[in-house]
Amino acid sequence: MKRTVLILVVITAAIMELIDTSIVNVALSHMSGNLGATLEDTSWVITAYAIANVIIIPITGFLSATLGRRNYYIGSVIAFTLFSFLCGQASNIWILVLFRFLQGIGGGALLSVSQVIVFEQFPKEKQNVASALFGVGVFVGPTIGPTLGGYITEFYSWPWIFYINVPIGIIVTILCLLLLKEPAIPSTRRKID
Repeated sequence: MKRTVLILVVITAAIMELIDTSIVNVALSHMSGNLGATLEDTSWVITAYAIANVIIIPITGFLSATLGRRNYYIGSVIAFTLFSFLCGQASNIWILVLFRFLQGIGGGALLSVSQVIVFEQFPKEKQNVASALFGVGVFVGPTIGPTLGGYITEFYSWPWIFYINVPIGIIVTILCLLLLKEPAIPSTRRKID
């Protein structure tokens, strides 16, 4: 039972990160109007997140080995959740871009480390099942992001596209603190290449 819950929790974290890559797209004009920014400036909200992911994903292995995978993963979930909340609180476009960049730094680990955790929950001969489960999550996230973002923006307001991550992030953090263990075979320390 614990294994199933852990698998669902880390897939949820990965989906949350993937939704955030596309949920903002439909709210750009609302953000632009509310924050008094041009649409070109507001597009940095998307770009900052992507740049942060591109920076952090290649060094995720190093950070996991250095900080401990459990600590790094839980810290990343906390950072993603905190900066999601702060994105919703942003009072001008450049503060939003900064918080969105920092949210992307936290989110970068959620996809790659989640996949490793899911794979470790299955024996080698059943890892195709792990791949399929994780693949469904990877497919669902970007697919529902724009629809969810449009719905939230239409019926609530654009900050809620960020606030939606907060309760999910808190639940994921608590469950990871309870269920996620450091791997039995510690990673060897590596230098950054």
